Amino acid sequence: MKAMDTLAALLLAVGGLNWGLVGLFEYDLVAALFGGATTVLARIVYILVGAAAVYQGLGWKAIQNRWSLGFGEA
Repeated sequence: MKAMDTLAALLLAVGGLNWGLVGLFEYDLVAALFGGATTVLARIVYILVGAAAVYQGLGWKAIQNRWSLGFGEA
């Protein structure tokens, strides 16, 4: 599962950087790399980033336990 955690974190970093570029410069890097925001490859990237966000959001406590971070423990 740590591999899935790492992949999700990587995808979230890609998504965060892309949204930062959109917000700052109105430049969508994913769309630029894959030929437009509506191409199949770009949509797959967007879907994977969204799925990574759901995975991390729903599983944040389990991820902390797997990585022994101990946030919130007394």
